[in-house]
Amino acid sequence: MPRILIIDDDDLIRKMLREVLERSGYDVEDASDGKQGLQIFMKNPTDLVITDLVMPEKEGIEIIIELRRDFPNLKIIAISGGGTVGGGQYLEVAGKLGADKILNKPLKLKQLVTIVKDLLEK
Repeated sequence: MPRILIIDDDDLIRKMLREVLERSGYDVEDASDGKQGLQIFMKNPTDLVITDLVMPEKEGIEIIIELRRDFPNLKIIAISGGGTVGGGQYLEVAGKLGADKILNKPLKLKQLVTIVKDLLEK
């Protein structure tokens, strides 16, 4: 069974994503910030990481850089409700740094499940 790690500081979003993905047949772990997320991943790597970009402790951009450097084949989905970095959008930056997919919040859950399935089948 494919394993997924969700990293998001919003409790409601994290819980919703976990429930949808578990119902879709995935083994899901979650973390409420980037630092905790990386600790969980390093102890027991997953097949896919879904990370918010704007979080306390460690932001999603940092997570993507570190995971992509150490795990080049890991599938990563970046999600964000907004924000800017140096004139560009956070999601655009995440895509350039190695996120396989970028999605705006609010998320379309059916679309997310389809994207997760497609990424894990590659």
